[in-house]
Amino acid sequence: MQKNILVRSIAALSGIVMLASVAACGDNTATTTDNSSSSDSTSKSTPISGNFSGAAPPLSRPLLKLGSPASRAPTEPRSPTTRPVPGAGVQTFLTGATAWAGSDKALADDEVEQSKSVCTEGTAFDVPVYISPIAVVFNLKGVSDAGKHINMDAATIAKIFDGKITKWNDPAIADQNKDLKLPDTAITVVHRSDKSGTTQNFVSYFKDVTPDNWTYDLSENWPNEVGQGAKGTSGVISTVKQADGTIGYADFSQVGDLGTVAVKVGDKYNEISAEAGSKVIGDSKQDDTVKGDNRIVIKINHATEAEGAYPIVLVSYDIVCPAYKDTKQAEFAKAWLTYVTSDEGQKAAQDAAGTAPLPSSLKSKITQVHRGHQDQVMTSARKVVWTGPDN
Repeated sequence: MQKNILVRSIAALSGIVMLASVAACGDNTATTTDNSSSSDSTSKSTPISGNFSGAAPPLSRPLLKLGSPASRAPTEPRSPTTRPVPGAGVQTFLTGATAWAGSDKALADDEVEQSKSVCTEGTAFDVPVYISPIAVVFNLKGVSDAGKHINMDAATIAKIFDGKITKWNDPAIADQNKDLKLPDTAITVVHRSDKSGTTQNFVSYFKDVTPDNWTYDLSENWPNEVGQGAKGTSGVISTVKQADGTIGYADFSQVGDLGTVAVKVGDKYNEISAEAGSKVIGDSKQDDTVKGDNRIVIKINHATEAEGAYPIVLVSYDIVCPAYKDTKQAEFAKAWLTYVTSDEGQKAAQDAAGTAPLPSSLKSKITQVHRGHQDQVMTSARKVVWTGPDN
Protein backbone atom coordinates (compact mmCIF):
# COMPACT_ATOMS: atom_id res chain seq x y z
CA MET A 1 0.00 0.00 0.00
CA GLN A 2 1.30 3.43 -0.91
CA LYS A 3 1.40 6.22 1.58
CA ASN A 4 1.69 9.83 0.57
CA ILE A 5 3.36 12.98 1.78
CA LEU A 6 2.03 15.64 4.11
CA VAL A 7 3.17 18.80 5.73
CA ARG A 8 0.67 20.49 7.99
CA SER A 9 1.41 23.74 9.74
CA ILE A 10 -0.35 24.04 13.07
CA ALA A 11 -1.22 27.17 15.01
CA ALA A 12 0.47 26.51 18.36
CA LEU A 13 -0.50 28.84 21.16
CA SER A 14 2.32 27.69 23.43
CA GLY A 15 4.84 29.73 21.44
CA ILE A 16 6.82 26.78 20.10
CA VAL A 17 7.45 25.95 16.48
CA MET A 18 5.66 22.92 15.11
CA LEU A 19 7.22 20.56 12.59
CA ALA A 20 5.33 17.90 10.66
CA SER A 21 7.09 14.84 9.29
CA VAL A 22 5.58 11.87 7.48
CA ALA A 23 7.21 8.71 6.19
CA ALA A 24 5.96 7.27 2.88
CA CYS A 25 6.81 4.77 0.21
CA GLY A 26 6.37 5.20 -3.54
CA ASP A 27 8.04 5.79 -6.87
CA ASN A 28 11.07 8.04 -7.16
CA THR A 29 9.45 10.44 -9.61
CA ALA A 30 8.97 14.19 -9.62
CA THR A 31 5.61 15.68 -8.79
CA THR A 32 4.14 17.45 -11.82
CA THR A 33 1.05 19.55 -12.24
CA ASP A 34 -0.64 21.40 -15.04
CA ASN A 35 -2.51 24.69 -14.91
CA SER A 36 -6.01 23.39 -15.57
CA SER A 37 -7.37 23.33 -12.02
CA SER A 38 -6.40 22.50 -8.48
CA SER A 39 -8.47 19.30 -8.58
CA ASP A 40 -6.71 18.16 -11.73
CA SER A 41 -3.37 18.96 -10.17
CA THR A 42 -4.23 16.88 -7.14
CA SER A 43 -5.27 13.86 -9.15
CA LYS A 44 -2.11 13.91 -11.26
CA SER A 45 0.29 14.13 -8.33
CA THR A 46 2.77 11.33 -7.87
CA PRO A 47 3.49 9.70 -4.48
CA ILE A 48 6.75 10.81 -2.90
CA SER A 49 8.86 8.64 -0.63
CA GLY A 50 11.05 9.57 2.29
CA ASN A 51 11.02 11.61 5.50
CA PHE A 52 10.58 15.35 5.05
CA SER A 53 10.10 18.33 7.32
CA GLY A 54 8.90 21.91 7.27
CA ALA A 55 9.28 24.39 10.11
CA ALA A 56 7.42 27.59 10.86
CA PRO A 57 6.70 30.09 13.63
CA PRO A 58 3.49 29.01 15.36
CA LEU A 59 1.29 31.97 14.59
CA SER A 60 2.38 32.33 10.97
CA ARG A 61 1.34 28.78 10.21
CA PRO A 62 -2.38 28.41 10.94
CA LEU A 63 -2.96 27.28 7.35
CA LEU A 64 -4.22 23.79 7.97
CA LYS A 65 -5.69 21.98 10.94
CA LEU A 66 -4.63 18.43 11.59
CA GLY A 67 -7.30 15.98 10.60
CA SER A 68 -9.33 18.45 8.55
CA PRO A 69 -10.63 16.63 5.46
CA ALA A 70 -10.23 19.80 3.40
CA SER A 71 -6.56 20.31 4.27
CA ARG A 72 -4.76 17.89 2.00
CA ALA A 73 -1.47 18.11 0.21
CA PRO A 74 -1.48 17.14 -3.48
CA THR A 75 -0.82 13.50 -2.74
CA GLU A 76 -3.77 12.96 -0.37
CA PRO A 77 -1.77 12.56 2.86
CA ARG A 78 -2.59 10.16 5.66
CA SER A 79 -1.88 9.88 9.38
CA PRO A 80 0.58 12.71 10.06
CA THR A 81 2.71 12.89 13.17
CA THR A 82 3.95 16.09 14.76
CA ARG A 83 6.57 17.19 17.25
CA PRO A 84 7.82 20.59 18.45
CA VAL A 85 11.08 22.04 17.17
CA PRO A 86 12.85 24.82 19.06
CA GLY A 87 13.61 28.10 17.30
CA ALA A 88 11.93 30.04 14.53
CA GLY A 89 11.15 28.55 11.13
CA VAL A 90 13.80 30.39 9.11
CA GLN A 91 16.54 29.69 11.64
CA THR A 92 15.66 26.00 11.59
CA PHE A 93 15.69 25.97 7.79
CA LEU A 94 19.09 27.71 7.67
CA THR A 95 20.60 24.86 9.66
CA GLY A 96 19.59 22.46 6.88
CA ALA A 97 17.19 20.60 9.19
CA THR A 98 14.07 21.22 7.08
CA ALA A 99 13.13 21.31 3.41
CA TRP A 100 11.17 24.55 3.73
CA ALA A 101 10.40 27.25 6.24
CA GLY A 102 7.45 29.51 6.90
CA SER A 103 7.98 33.12 7.89
CA ASP A 104 5.81 36.12 8.66
CA LYS A 105 8.26 38.34 6.81
CA ALA A 106 10.50 38.05 3.77
CA LEU A 107 14.10 36.93 4.11
CA ALA A 108 16.62 39.52 5.20
CA ASP A 109 19.70 40.08 3.05
CA ASP A 110 21.95 38.26 5.52
CA GLU A 111 19.55 35.29 5.60
CA VAL A 112 19.63 35.07 1.79
CA GLU A 113 23.43 35.02 1.94
CA GLN A 114 23.43 32.45 4.74
CA SER A 115 21.19 30.13 2.71
CA LYS A 116 24.12 29.40 0.40
CA SER A 117 25.37 27.02 3.07
CA VAL A 118 22.21 24.87 2.97
CA CYS A 119 21.14 25.13 -0.67
CA THR A 120 23.04 22.95 -3.13
CA GLU A 121 22.97 25.72 -5.69
CA GLY A 122 22.07 29.41 -5.51
CA THR A 123 20.22 31.02 -2.62
CA ALA A 124 16.85 30.43 -0.98
CA PHE A 125 13.81 32.31 -2.22
CA ASP A 126 10.43 33.23 -0.76
CA VAL A 127 6.96 32.61 -2.18
CA PRO A 128 3.83 34.30 -0.72
CA VAL A 129 1.44 31.64 0.53
CA TYR A 130 -1.25 33.48 2.46
CA ILE A 131 -2.40 36.82 3.76
CA SER A 132 -3.42 37.35 7.37
CA PRO A 133 -5.26 40.56 8.31
CA ILE A 134 -4.08 42.01 11.63
CA ALA A 135 -6.95 43.19 13.80
CA VAL A 136 -6.84 46.12 16.20
CA VAL A 137 -8.88 44.56 19.00
CA PHE A 138 -10.48 46.29 21.97
CA ASN A 139 -12.58 45.62 25.06
CA LEU A 140 -14.79 48.55 25.97
CA LYS A 141 -17.97 48.23 27.99
CA GLY A 142 -21.02 49.41 26.10
CA VAL A 143 -19.25 49.25 22.73
CA SER A 144 -17.39 46.00 22.10
CA ASP A 145 -19.92 44.00 24.14
CA ALA A 146 -22.65 45.54 21.98
CA GLY A 147 -20.96 44.20 18.86
CA LYS A 148 -19.95 47.64 17.60
CA HIS A 149 -16.82 48.72 15.77
CA ILE A 150 -14.85 51.89 16.47
CA ASN A 151 -13.60 54.00 13.57
CA MET A 152 -9.99 55.19 13.62
CA ASP A 153 -7.48 56.58 11.17
CA ALA A 154 -3.80 55.65 11.15
CA ALA A 155 -2.67 58.67 13.17
CA THR A 156 -5.15 57.93 15.96
CA ILE A 157 -4.14 54.27 16.24
CA ALA A 158 -0.45 55.20 16.25
CA LYS A 159 -0.95 57.82 18.97
CA ILE A 160 -2.85 55.34 21.14
CA PHE A 161 -0.09 52.75 20.89
CA ASP A 162 2.50 55.44 21.59
CA GLY A 163 0.69 56.61 24.72
CA LYS A 164 -0.29 60.02 23.32
CA ILE A 165 -4.04 59.32 23.45
CA THR A 166 -5.01 57.88 26.81
CA LYS A 167 -8.82 58.17 27.12
CA TRP A 168 -11.51 56.49 25.05
CA ASN A 169 -13.50 59.73 24.77
CA ASP A 170 -10.50 61.71 23.48
CA PRO A 171 -11.68 64.10 20.73
CA ALA A 172 -9.44 62.32 18.18
CA ILE A 173 -11.55 59.17 18.68
CA ALA A 174 -14.90 60.82 19.42
CA ASP A 175 -14.83 62.97 16.28
CA GLN A 176 -14.58 59.82 14.15
CA ASN A 177 -17.39 58.08 16.06
CA LYS A 178 -20.19 60.60 16.49
CA ASP A 179 -22.77 57.83 16.66
CA LEU A 180 -21.12 56.30 19.73
CA LYS A 181 -21.24 57.45 23.34
CA LEU A 182 -17.65 56.84 24.38
CA PRO A 183 -16.86 56.64 28.12
CA ASP A 184 -14.15 58.49 30.02
CA THR A 185 -12.31 55.21 30.45
CA ALA A 186 -8.52 54.98 30.47
CA ILE A 187 -6.97 53.20 27.51
CA THR A 188 -4.68 50.29 28.36
CA VAL A 189 -2.44 49.24 25.49
CA VAL A 190 -1.55 45.55 25.20
CA HIS A 191 1.34 44.62 22.93
CA ARG A 192 3.48 41.59 22.23
CA SER A 193 6.27 41.01 24.75
CA ASP A 194 8.04 38.52 22.51
CA LYS A 195 9.76 38.96 19.15
CA SER A 196 7.01 38.83 16.57
CA GLY A 197 6.46 39.16 12.83
CA THR A 198 2.95 40.35 13.70
CA THR A 199 4.44 43.29 15.59
CA GLN A 200 6.71 44.25 12.72
CA ASN A 201 3.88 44.09 10.19
CA PHE A 202 1.56 46.04 12.49
CA VAL A 203 3.92 48.96 13.11
CA SER A 204 5.05 49.03 9.48
CA TYR A 205 1.55 50.35 8.75
CA PHE A 206 2.30 53.38 10.97
CA LYS A 207 5.73 53.86 9.41
CA ASP A 208 4.26 54.02 5.92
CA VAL A 209 1.04 55.97 6.55
CA THR A 210 1.74 58.26 9.51
CA PRO A 211 5.53 58.39 10.00
CA ASP A 212 5.39 61.65 12.00
CA ASN A 213 3.40 59.80 14.66
CA TRP A 214 5.62 56.70 14.73
CA THR A 215 9.32 57.53 14.76
CA TYR A 216 10.66 54.21 16.04
CA ASP A 217 12.85 51.93 13.95
CA LEU A 218 11.06 49.01 12.34
CA SER A 219 11.54 45.87 14.42
CA GLU A 220 9.94 42.59 15.50
CA ASN A 221 10.27 43.81 19.10
CA TRP A 222 7.84 46.31 20.64
CA PRO A 223 9.67 49.65 20.73
CA ASN A 224 8.24 51.59 23.70
CA GLU A 225 7.19 51.20 27.33
CA VAL A 226 3.53 52.03 26.79
CA GLY A 227 0.97 49.63 28.26
CA GLN A 228 1.76 46.03 29.07
CA GLY A 229 3.28 43.15 27.17
CA ALA A 230 1.83 39.69 26.65
CA LYS A 231 3.45 36.66 25.11
CA GLY A 232 2.05 35.43 21.82
CA THR A 233 -1.26 36.17 20.17
CA SER A 234 -3.04 34.09 22.80
CA GLY A 235 -1.49 36.22 25.53
CA VAL A 236 -2.56 39.46 23.88
CA ILE A 237 -6.13 38.23 23.36
CA SER A 238 -6.37 36.90 26.92
CA THR A 239 -5.06 40.15 28.42
CA VAL A 240 -7.37 42.33 26.34
CA LYS A 241 -10.35 40.22 27.48
CA GLN A 242 -9.48 40.62 31.15
CA ALA A 243 -10.07 44.34 31.61
CA ASP A 244 -12.32 47.14 30.41
CA GLY A 245 -10.61 49.78 28.25
CA THR A 246 -7.91 47.56 26.76
CA ILE A 247 -6.70 47.65 23.16
CA GLY A 248 -4.23 45.42 21.32
CA TYR A 249 -3.40 43.84 17.97
CA ALA A 250 -3.71 40.23 16.89
CA ASP A 251 -4.16 37.86 14.00
CA PHE A 252 -7.72 38.09 12.69
CA SER A 253 -8.30 34.37 13.25
CA GLN A 254 -7.92 34.83 17.02
CA VAL A 255 -10.25 37.80 17.56
CA GLY A 256 -13.29 35.88 18.80
CA ASP A 257 -15.95 38.17 20.27
CA LEU A 258 -13.69 41.18 20.93
CA GLY A 259 -14.41 44.49 19.23
CA THR A 260 -12.32 45.48 16.20
CA VAL A 261 -11.33 48.86 14.81
CA ALA A 262 -12.60 49.87 11.36
CA VAL A 263 -9.57 51.53 9.73
CA LYS A 264 -9.83 54.65 7.59
CA VAL A 265 -8.99 54.06 3.93
CA GLY A 266 -9.47 57.10 1.73
CA ASP A 267 -12.72 58.70 2.91
CA LYS A 268 -14.23 55.50 4.33
CA TYR A 269 -13.72 53.25 7.35
CA ASN A 270 -13.25 49.63 6.37
CA GLU A 271 -13.90 46.73 8.70
CA ILE A 272 -11.52 43.80 8.86
CA SER A 273 -12.24 40.67 6.81
CA ALA A 274 -10.33 38.12 4.77
CA GLU A 275 -11.61 39.63 1.54
CA ALA A 276 -10.63 43.15 2.62
CA GLY A 277 -7.12 41.94 3.43
CA SER A 278 -6.80 40.36 0.01
CA LYS A 279 -7.78 43.63 -1.65
CA VAL A 280 -4.85 45.58 -0.22
CA ILE A 281 -2.41 42.99 -1.57
CA GLY A 282 -4.17 43.17 -4.92
CA ASP A 283 -3.38 46.89 -4.84
CA SER A 284 0.28 46.31 -3.91
CA LYS A 285 3.37 45.72 -6.03
CA GLN A 286 6.30 43.34 -5.97
CA ASP A 287 9.40 44.67 -4.22
CA ASP A 288 12.02 44.60 -6.97
CA THR A 289 14.78 45.86 -4.66
CA VAL A 290 15.24 42.57 -2.79
CA LYS A 291 18.40 40.59 -3.42
CA GLY A 292 18.41 37.04 -4.76
CA ASP A 293 16.85 35.18 -7.69
CA ASN A 294 13.23 34.02 -8.09
CA ARG A 295 12.03 35.91 -5.00
CA ILE A 296 8.46 37.23 -4.90
CA VAL A 297 8.30 39.74 -2.07
CA ILE A 298 5.30 42.05 -1.72
CA LYS A 299 5.68 45.72 -0.83
CA ILE A 300 2.39 46.24 0.97
CA ASN A 301 0.58 49.38 -0.11
CA HIS A 302 -0.52 50.49 3.35
CA ALA A 303 -1.68 53.80 1.89
CA THR A 304 -4.11 52.05 -0.45
CA GLU A 305 -7.40 53.74 -1.32
CA ALA A 306 -8.82 50.62 -2.99
CA GLU A 307 -12.53 50.15 -2.41
CA GLY A 308 -13.15 47.88 0.58
CA ALA A 309 -9.45 47.24 1.33
CA TYR A 310 -8.22 46.66 4.90
CA PRO A 311 -4.63 47.95 5.03
CA ILE A 312 -3.09 46.24 8.08
CA VAL A 313 -2.04 42.78 6.92
CA LEU A 314 0.72 40.24 7.19
CA VAL A 315 1.99 38.33 4.17
CA SER A 316 3.35 34.92 5.08
CA TYR A 317 6.04 33.32 2.94
CA ASP A 318 7.25 29.79 2.42
CA ILE A 319 10.98 29.65 1.86
CA VAL A 320 12.79 26.97 -0.13
CA CYS A 321 16.06 26.27 -1.93
CA PRO A 322 16.39 26.30 -5.73
CA ALA A 323 18.53 23.16 -5.49
CA TYR A 324 18.56 20.14 -3.16
CA LYS A 325 20.97 17.24 -2.89
CA ASP A 326 18.07 14.88 -2.30
CA THR A 327 15.68 14.30 -5.23
CA LYS A 328 12.78 13.51 -2.93
CA GLN A 329 13.33 16.60 -0.83
CA ALA A 330 12.95 18.76 -3.95
CA GLU A 331 9.79 16.89 -4.96
CA PHE A 332 8.44 17.32 -1.46
CA ALA A 333 9.02 21.09 -1.39
CA LYS A 334 7.51 21.50 -4.83
CA ALA A 335 4.43 19.44 -3.97
CA TRP A 336 3.85 21.41 -0.79
CA LEU A 337 4.14 24.85 -2.39
CA THR A 338 2.06 23.77 -5.36
CA TYR A 339 -0.68 22.81 -2.94
CA VAL A 340 -0.66 25.82 -0.62
CA THR A 341 -0.75 28.28 -3.53
CA SER A 342 -3.51 26.35 -5.34
CA ASP A 343 -7.19 27.25 -5.14
CA GLU A 344 -7.79 24.20 -2.94
CA GLY A 345 -4.97 25.05 -0.55
CA GLN A 346 -6.02 28.69 -0.30
CA LYS A 347 -9.61 27.68 0.42
CA ALA A 348 -8.47 25.24 3.11
CA ALA A 349 -6.40 27.96 4.77
CA GLN A 350 -9.28 30.44 4.71
CA ASP A 351 -11.72 27.90 6.15
CA ALA A 352 -9.30 26.77 8.87
CA ALA A 353 -7.83 30.08 9.96
CA GLY A 354 -9.59 33.03 8.38
CA THR A 355 -6.65 33.88 6.13
CA ALA A 356 -7.18 36.01 3.04
CA PRO A 357 -6.81 34.35 -0.37
CA LEU A 358 -3.94 35.32 -2.63
CA PRO A 359 -5.25 37.75 -5.28
CA SER A 360 -5.43 36.27 -8.77
CA SER A 361 -2.88 38.84 -9.98
CA LEU A 362 -0.36 37.59 -7.42
CA LYS A 363 -1.04 33.93 -8.20
CA SER A 364 -0.46 34.70 -11.88
CA LYS A 365 2.84 36.36 -10.98
CA ILE A 366 3.96 33.30 -9.03
CA THR A 367 3.13 31.08 -11.99
CA GLN A 368 4.78 33.43 -14.48
CA VAL A 369 8.02 33.73 -12.55
CA HIS A 370 8.45 30.04 -11.77
CA ARG A 371 6.83 28.10 -14.59
CA GLY A 372 9.52 29.17 -17.02
CA HIS A 373 12.01 27.18 -14.96
CA GLN A 374 10.02 23.96 -14.78
CA ASP A 375 12.17 22.18 -17.35
CA GLN A 376 15.24 22.84 -15.23
CA VAL A 377 14.29 20.13 -12.77
CA MET A 378 17.32 17.84 -12.80
CA THR A 379 17.54 14.61 -10.85
CA SER A 380 20.65 12.63 -10.05
CA ALA A 381 22.23 10.94 -7.08
CA ARG A 382 23.73 14.24 -6.07
CA LYS A 383 21.48 17.16 -7.03
CA VAL A 384 17.96 18.28 -7.79
CA VAL A 385 17.24 21.75 -9.17
CA TRP A 386 13.75 23.09 -8.55
CA THR A 387 12.55 26.64 -9.02
CA GLY A 388 9.08 26.87 -7.59
CA PRO A 389 5.41 25.93 -7.78
CA ASP A 390 3.73 25.53 -11.12
CA ASN A 391 0.06 25.37 -10.18
